[in-house]
Amino acid sequence: MSEMSSLPDLELFTMGMWSIGLGAIGVAVTGILLANTDLFLSKPETASLEFLETTKLKSLREAEERTFKAGELWKKNGAVIMAVRRPGCFLCREEASELSSLKPQLDRLGVPLYAVVKEKIGTEVEDFQHYFKGEIFLDETKKFYGPHKRKMLLMGLIRLGVWQNFLRAWKNGYSGNLEGEGFILGGVYVIGAGKQGVLLEHREREFGDKVNLQSVLEAAEKIKPQAADTE
Repeated sequence: MSEMSSLPDLELFTMGMWSIGLGAIGVAVTGILLANTDLFLSKPETASLEFLETTKLKSLREAEERTFKAGELWKKNGAVIMAVRRPGCFLCREEASELSSLKPQLDRLGVPLYAVVKEKIGTEVEDFQHYFKGEIFLDETKKFYGPHKRKMLLMGLIRLGVWQNFLRAWKNGYSGNLEGEGFILGGVYVIGAGKQGVLLEHREREFGDKVNLQSVLEAAEKIKPQAADTE
């Protein structure tokens, strides 16, 4: 009699465990699906020229340590500026290399190519210079990553697009390391000369979300150089 009465209890226990297991699987699947949408991604806030031009940047050249306002970079001829998420990241190195492939065209237009980083750790910037063919400056205030700094945390690692970007960069022969802060997303700007304004603002949506190179060139072609005596 006692053995028979224990059977319903065992069935209820088994059903309960199955329910918990299915519920956990459902939560995990839902989390993965949501992580692969833009539902929970913070929307980028457009950076105005006024916001960017007062940013204090530091030169990283050993022979020329100076602090200056970012507006000096594009005052005469405009500029293409990459806000690097993390110099040691192989995805950032891939984008830096591709942007640098535009340097001959940019040189013909008279438009300089620059990059900013959030921090300087060891030889990370020097190592990054192998991939990036422009001068690199330090933006300790991280204004080129704002006005609203967006982060992608570990949930980004379950996004399909991120893994596709990983695979693409790996197949192209890029490698990197895990040194430094890499959660604050970066971007690329094309800024006109003087007060012409921001002509292109690409804000990284996820790890490895690269700017369209043709869009960079088209924006650079719109830059109107300022006369030498123009303030």
